[in-house]
Amino acid sequence: MSVVDTTPASTAPALTAREEELLARVPDGLFIGGRWEAGSADPIEVSDPATGRVIKRIANARPEDGIRALDAAAEAAEAWAATPPRTRAEILRRAFDLLQERRDDFALLMTLEMGKPLAEANGEVTYGGEFLRWFSEEAVRIGGRFGQNPEGTGTMVVSQRPVGPCYLITPWNFPLAMATRKIAPALAAGCTVVVKPAELTPLTTLLFVQLLTDAGVPAGVVNVVPTSNAGALSEPIIADPRLRKLSFTGSTPVGRRLLAQAGQNVLRTSMELGGNAPFVVFEDADLEKAVEGAMLAKFRNIGQACTAANRFLVHESIAEDFAARVTAKVKALKLGRGTGDGVTIGPLIDDRAVASMGALIGDAVARGARILSGGNAPDGDGYFFEPTVLVDVQPGSDILREEIFGPVLAISTFATEEEALARANETEFGLVGYVFTSDLARGHRMIDRLDTGMMGLNTGLVSNAAAPFGGVKQSGLGREGGAEGIHEYLTTKYTLIPA
Repeated sequence: MSVVDTTPASTAPALTAREEELLARVPDGLFIGGRWEAGSADPIEVSDPATGRVIKRIANARPEDGIRALDAAAEAAEAWAATPPRTRAEILRRAFDLLQERRDDFALLMTLEMGKPLAEANGEVTYGGEFLRWFSEEAVRIGGRFGQNPEGTGTMVVSQRPVGPCYLITPWNFPLAMATRKIAPALAAGCTVVVKPAELTPLTTLLFVQLLTDAGVPAGVVNVVPTSNAGALSEPIIADPRLRKLSFTGSTPVGRRLLAQAGQNVLRTSMELGGNAPFVVFEDADLEKAVEGAMLAKFRNIGQACTAANRFLVHESIAEDFAARVTAKVKALKLGRGTGDGVTIGPLIDDRAVASMGALIGDAVARGARILSGGNAPDGDGYFFEPTVLVDVQPGSDILREEIFGPVLAISTFATEEEALARANETEFGLVGYVFTSDLARGHRMIDRLDTGMMGLNTGLVSNAAAPFGGVKQSGLGREGGAEGIHEYLTTKYTLIPA
């Protein structure tokens, strides 16, 4: 049983003076054309998932507010595209510096509205900030080509231009990093944006847009419209011919619907969708490294990450040893409110997530799986679920097909490399995979044959602002981060100048 530190909301301590002061400074309006606005009379209630208590009420955008935000982005588009790349770069670099100065505010705010332990929230500030720094550097490196055509009849000029106004839809699980990963390359490329943060965790984005204003982002370049009715807000924005780019991070079913809508105006799209990451441990793996990697790949962000390891495929000769070692680590995790001393596992995002964990475990156990640790939602308020280890997970179990998005580590075994590869690729998703082996040739074979957009070889953490993030199959389209990330917001123009 993991250490559990949960207190019923009726007896839980009130917000600290520091927490109340921070929440009071977070803007509560829509941000359109450089101004804060009140929005509709039906506010969004943002809750602390560790207690279930409402911690702030903010403005709720209607469809007409979304169109006004697009109006502002379209009006600012020409001037921002003409802004010198060095100027755009310096604004993003100032934003990076301000984020470092205010990192404690952002880390605490993410813990309050999303639940992740404070240490992990600090890690997200570091990770999210790197997108600001990276794309501040990429802004001045947008290049092209110039040269004679093969026939010698003229000169070819290939240039890159900003694609135009963008609509960015961010998820709830990484409130800062998913905003910076989209906003930074768009601004670096010279695009203006309308941002729709997740209803469950909009506060970080609202505080971040205030930071961008302080850094010198002009009015209309970034607009933010939180809403409780994402479909109603998004549909007219996507249908508007002034919009030229849609970027979405979220579930595959929602991504499919947005792609269908985007097709009507042939929008540029970036889609970072669902995952079902295999974590493959071969018989020659360094078990200590594999266990460390498993803890990172599974329990980072309480398992609520598209990159989280979903299916642990362990060679049958070492499966028992691996399970025993990882179970000992899991039992040492401390469950509780993310601000608590020594807490390593916070709450899930809501009650539906808790119910999903119970259903997936129940199905797996009914098919023959065994629980080595955890498996329950503790009593008390808040959306907690014990970190769990399952072994003997059988083919056909829901937990092998569905994205878990929670702190449940499910182990099954394999006998041969070919079997491991076939089972790893046996999914419609292909975001990331993890492979542990001491055989370099085998590692290269897995790089070549594992059907994913990313892979960690002997590591459980792959994300980096300097690397392209994205998947294949139904895990999405396009790449975020790296040298590739800025090109998602650029369009190529070719000009021929006769000799």
